[in-house]
Amino acid sequence: MDIESLYSCFLQHPVVTTDSRDVPADSMFFALKGDNFDGNQYARAALEKGAAYAVVDDPSVCGEHIILVPDVLKALQQLAHYHRQQLGTTIVGITGTNGKTTTKELIAAVLQKKYNVLFTQGNFNNHIGVPKTLLQLTREHEIAVVEMGANHPGEIKKLVEIVCPDYGLITNVGRAHLEGFGSFEGVIRTKGELYDFLRDDAGTAFINNDNQHLKTISHDLRLVKYGQTPADDLLVQGEFIDCNPTLHFRWMQQGSPFSPMEVQTKLIGSYNLDNALAAACVGTLFAVPAEDISAALAEYTPSNNRSQLTKTADNQLIVDAYNANPTSMAAALDSFAHVKAEKKMVILGDMKELGEVSQAEHKSVLDRLASLHLNQVWLVGSEFQKALETHPVVAARTFADVDEVKALLATPDGKPRDYTILVKGSNSTRLIQLIDLL
Repeated sequence: MDIESLYSCFLQHPVVTTDSRDVPADSMFFALKGDNFDGNQYARAALEKGAAYAVVDDPSVCGEHIILVPDVLKALQQLAHYHRQQLGTTIVGITGTNGKTTTKELIAAVLQKKYNVLFTQGNFNNHIGVPKTLLQLTREHEIAVVEMGANHPGEIKKLVEIVCPDYGLITNVGRAHLEGFGSFEGVIRTKGELYDFLRDDAGTAFINNDNQHLKTISHDLRLVKYGQTPADDLLVQGEFIDCNPTLHFRWMQQGSPFSPMEVQTKLIGSYNLDNALAAACVGTLFAVPAEDISAALAEYTPSNNRSQLTKTADNQLIVDAYNANPTSMAAALDSFAHVKAEKKMVILGDMKELGEVSQAEHKSVLDRLASLHLNQVWLVGSEFQKALETHPVVAARTFADVDEVKALLATPDGKPRDYTILVKGSNSTRLIQLIDLL
C-alpha cells in the first residue's frame, strides 16, 4: 500500500496502537517487531479486539482489514512524517543529554498559557514514540513540542527527518551513553544533528549562550539566545537566587521595560535554571505574556522521579532516580550542596553505558562526594564498589544491588531517620524501589 492510501485509512481511523493488549475501538494496529516479539503474530487478535486495520509486513498474515507493507516500522514513521507535512503545524524539536524531558514539559506548560499544544508524553522520544506523538496531531493544535532521544550516532538525524521541526533546542551535551556514542565528541555530533537539519532547512535554534559546546556547533544558524551571563543579544537572561531545596530564580526579557521577575519553582536542583530559562525564551519568542510565563514555571510540578521532592514519615527525599550519567550526577551533587539540612545523605546507584571510562567516571563522583559535607553515603552497584576499593577517598557504605539496601532498611536500626536524602542512579539500578521504604 502506498503512503497516500495508508494515510487515507488513517484519516478514517486516526488512533494508532502498537500494543495488542491495548487496542482502542476502531484504531489502527501496527505490528512492530522487537528482539523478543513479532507483532505480526498478534494482528488478527488486534482485529478481534476492535481494531479497524492491522498493518503487517509478514505476507503469511492475510485477510480482510490486513494491510501489508514492506516494513511496519518504516510505514509508521513515513505515515507520521506525511501527516506532519499535511498539517504544517509549527513544531519545536528538543534533544540533549540531560534535562530534555523536563525542558519539554516546561516549554509545553508555558506555551499552553496561550496556545493549544501537543507535546511528547513521558519520555516517548525514540524511533517509535516520536512518530506516535506526531500521529496525535490534529488541526486544533497550534504548536507541537517533540522530544527526541538517542544513544547511538545517527539516531537524531533519523528522528528530525521524520519530525521536520521549525525550531530546535539542544538542552546540553554531556558524558552519557558513551558505550553507544564511542566518545564525548560522538555525543556532540549526534545531538548536533538537530542543528544540521535546522541549518539546511532555514530553521531557528534556541541556544543556551553559556554553553560553549553548543556555540561551537551553532555556526550559520538563526539563533535565539538565553543564558545567565549578561550579553546584548540575549532574548532572556536569568539569575540563580537559591535552591533550598527548590529552585528560586529571577529572569527578565532583554529590552523589556518590565523589572526582573522572581519565580519560586517546585523543581529540585539548581541545574534546572537553564531548563526554566529555555522555556521562558521559547515563550517570549512566541509572545506568551511574561506574567503567564512566570506563572507556568511556578505551577509546574515534576513527576516521573525527575527532580522530585518527596516527604515521608521519616525523611525528606530528593528523588532523581530516573537516570544518571557523569554530567547529571555532578549537577545533582553540586545542587545538593546548596541544600541546607541538619543531616544530609546520598544514595547513589551505578551510572550505566559508560564503557571503558566507567571506572574513571565513578572515581570522579567519589572525589566530588569527598568534597561535600555529608553524614552518610550509600553506594549501590558493582561499579561504585570497584571504584571505592581502588580509590577510597570517601567513607561510604556499599551495596551490591538495591535488594541489599532493602534488606538493611527492613532491619530495626537500618532505616535512616530525619535526613535529607538525595536518591540518584541509572534507572536499571532500581533505586526507585527505595522511596516507599525511606
